[in-house]
Amino acid sequence: MASSSPTSPPLAVGALDELDELDDDATANPRRWAILAVLCTSLLLVMLGNTALNLALPNIAADLGLSSSAQQWVVDAYSLVFAGLLFTTSSLGDRFGRKGVMQAGLVVFTLATAFAGFVTTSGTGLIAARAVMGLAGAMIMPSTLSILTNVFPANERARAIAIWTAVSGGGAAIGMMISGYLLEHWSWHSVFLLNLPVAAVALIAGMVLIPTSRDPQKPKLDILGAALSTAGVAAVVYGLIEAPTHGWSSAGTLGFLLGGLALVGGFVAWELRTSSPMLDIRLFRQATFGISSLALTLVFFTLMGVFFSISQLFQLVMGYGTFESALRLAPVFLAMIIVAPRAPGLVQRFGARATVAGGLTLVAVGIGILALLPGHPGYMQVAIGLAITAGGMALAMSPTTELLMASVPRTSAGMGAAMNDTTRELGGALGVAVLGSVLASQYSSRISAATHALPATAAGTAKASLAGALHVATGLPGSEGGQLAGAARSAWMHGLSTSMLVGAGIIVVAAAIARLGLPGMRTADATIADAEPGEPADTVDDDDAALVPALV
Repeated sequence: MASSSPTSPPLAVGALDELDELDDDATANPRRWAILAVLCTSLLLVMLGNTALNLALPNIAADLGLSSSAQQWVVDAYSLVFAGLLFTTSSLGDRFGRKGVMQAGLVVFTLATAFAGFVTTSGTGLIAARAVMGLAGAMIMPSTLSILTNVFPANERARAIAIWTAVSGGGAAIGMMISGYLLEHWSWHSVFLLNLPVAAVALIAGMVLIPTSRDPQKPKLDILGAALSTAGVAAVVYGLIEAPTHGWSSAGTLGFLLGGLALVGGFVAWELRTSSPMLDIRLFRQATFGISSLALTLVFFTLMGVFFSISQLFQLVMGYGTFESALRLAPVFLAMIIVAPRAPGLVQRFGARATVAGGLTLVAVGIGILALLPGHPGYMQVAIGLAITAGGMALAMSPTTELLMASVPRTSAGMGAAMNDTTRELGGALGVAVLGSVLASQYSSRISAATHALPATAAGTAKASLAGALHVATGLPGSEGGQLAGAARSAWMHGLSTSMLVGAGIIVVAAAIARLGLPGMRTADATIADAEPGEPADTVDDDDAALVPALV
């Protein structure tokens, strides 16, 4: 078995550990599908807790009297803590037990959610609750994938990961739909209180069903690595979040981005030296790990960037209410649920390379359809674009998650899970920042001509956002308000088109990289972790896939 010491070959090139060598139906956990249901319920809880706030924030701000800065921190507190602690919590799971870390996360999440659900006066209390929810999410989400990897045998793991992927991708749409309904009928507190029964079910079922698993080598805790990864990832995410507001060239944005990247560089240097790394950096030498990580990052770049824009399109341009807007995201959820479980079969038939590249190509096509929306868009074109985009995401996410997890021995599953979840968080933050900035800059330049006759304050508000322009328009007399609103919507649609074209171009590049760099194996067993010692798995191509069972 390969060691993770600095002088040993990469984990991904080493022989599979004994558990994986004996991994077949005879050793499978008989309750594995029930366990998967518990893991997906726990994962859905995290997705609900993160996306519910997007729709509820305007109501929260009005009720608690939150400033713009406080509103920003209500959102950012979760993301910063969640992203920063993923590697640390995953390492703790590998060392002390993944079930224990996940169950503790569910308890913490329940308590923090309950506290947030009963906040009535304090924005500070809500921000603190959101930060604690981020900690709990970092304990839960990677643990679900680590446990899944250890519960399912290799011949069923791709299917299980596909279901997990459908929940992780479609969960955002589910969260917005449920939240929209609750906000139409009850106060914003309901979007937090909804999580309580879900958390109780997941916690009790997990206690009964989920087995305990950990790395039998009991690696030492990487304290310095934990500190560097937490600070570095959190700083990068915060810089990306702040960039659209303060500008990419502002001192604050550059300071956080450059400082975060420096800390991440220090983390990489330390992980190459330590004998018990939280993340074996040598894994990035392998296409299955490095390119899979890149593909996942760009998939979530698209997902969060599109969600950021489409939610505004529905409400501010097309005039739908909160629940109506959320309900119209159903094509995303349906496409994820339908397509993701079928991805393993396509990998078996066409190979991972073709499936992932094809999925990313579909994403680019779907975004291209959204880029061609007219000034007065109809829902059908939007729905078709969303469905194609989400279907392509599902095709790309499932195989890349399987490849990434298969690159890491099951005993160190937390390492792969942390990398998987970090790519998603960074990709989402980057998507909102980049596509949001492109949209905002195009909108601002286009709307300028329609605001030159307005007072300076009103003009500034109108240029800042479409919502601001529509607010200013309501206070203008006669046809002036209608003209400003029309000009603002037209400018915003132009910005949306440009941002979607940028996103489509980035995804086309990602598809080309996947087509050129990923291995073309057709089976889940033909992955990097199953290669013979000294043989990189990306040499196992379509014609060699049938030989893999004989090799192992």
